[in-house]
Amino acid sequence: MSSPQDEVVSRLSRLLPESVQGWSTETIDDLYDPQTIFQYIDGAGEVYIAYNFKHLLSRRYKKGGQPDIIADLFDMGTPADAFGVFTHDLDGEDPGIGQGGTYKAGLLSFWRDRFFVSLFAEKETPEAKAALAEIGKTAAARIGRDGSRPLLLRLLPPEFAVDKAVHYFHSPVVLNYHFFVGRDNLLKLGPDTEAVLSKPARGKGAVLLIVKYGAGARAAAEAYRSFMERYSPRPRQDGLVEAEDGTWTAAASHDDLFLVVFRAPTPERAREILAEVPR
Repeated sequence: MSSPQDEVVSRLSRLLPESVQGWSTETIDDLYDPQTIFQYIDGAGEVYIAYNFKHLLSRRYKKGGQPDIIADLFDMGTPADAFGVFTHDLDGEDPGIGQGGTYKAGLLSFWRDRFFVSLFAEKETPEAKAALAEIGKTAAARIGRDGSRPLLLRLLPPEFAVDKAVHYFHSPVVLNYHFFVGRDNLLKLGPDTEAVLSKPARGKGAVLLIVKYGAGARAAAEAYRSFMERYSPRPRQDGLVEAEDGTWTAAASHDDLFLVVFRAPTPERAREILAEVPR
């Protein structure tokens, strides 16, 4: 009788090709879960744990005279978290695989349904790049269906609903990686919260953060109080804060949502952006 782990390996391994363009597997696939992931990924494992991943299947492909290719297939449990972990690193060109992907310097990543797939060639060669694309296309086809993007993204105003600008997450660690808010968890983020951060102008321009609290309006209001009391020594009663660089931050809570705009050029513009979020 097969064990539950054997069944997971069998289910996930079917999503990857056994060989491609002369690359083939020569070792047994490895399986990791949230308790064992640090045996495989040192440090970066925290990111996948922050997105509630369930299992990781890792496969190595070899071909004489060519670099090894490592395929990491993550079952994230939900399409929302597969999308979220994909948005953690958006640098690179779009390979047109899955529901969204990136390619840069021998690393191809994409998401589809509840799966996130990372494919890495230990050295970038034209042959390896072509093999990465074929492995990705095969895996995406075998996954077979698309998943829904997080509903929270529908609240982004058009200027913030921009590809390569949006990050979806639950954890203060991920928030601070993309935009540092504070060493403490000022916004009370956790497994029962959803958050979307948009930085359409990258290193400059306004930044919008929307957080939805599973615990409801009281939790959102508490996050607002926590933020206003601790984010700046000079908060205003109307939810506005002037930063040292002359830009403006504006925050508000509404029902189960906490909203905050950073780096707006004027207080009026900060309020305008908040008003553009559907309530």
